[in-house]
Amino acid sequence: MKDQILRKFFLGFIQIHILHHAKKEPFYGSWMIDELKNHGYDMSPGTLYPLLHSMESSGLLIKEERNVSGKIRKYYAITHTGTEVLDEARKKAYELFKEMKD
Repeated sequence: MKDQILRKFFLGFIQIHILHHAKKEPFYGSWMIDELKNHGYDMSPGTLYPLLHSMESSGLLIKEERNVSGKIRKYYAITHTGTEVLDEARKKAYELFKEMKD
């Protein structure tokens, strides 16, 4: 039960993390898996790619296919809506952090 609840919380954090990096520059999935691993999230491609597709369907991300060394690689970038959502999430996260640290 506890693991399921934490998983739901972390999924939101992961989505914010994805938007944060998508705003900096377009990224591809295996890079994001490594980046999330650096922050303690162990995500498999089978978990990450459906999440990216869901965020794309929701209008938060846009996907671009690029030819890299003869292989098609999918890069994800933030949309205008994604930027608005990220800005609001940052405000809420900052407000919560300030309250929790005191």
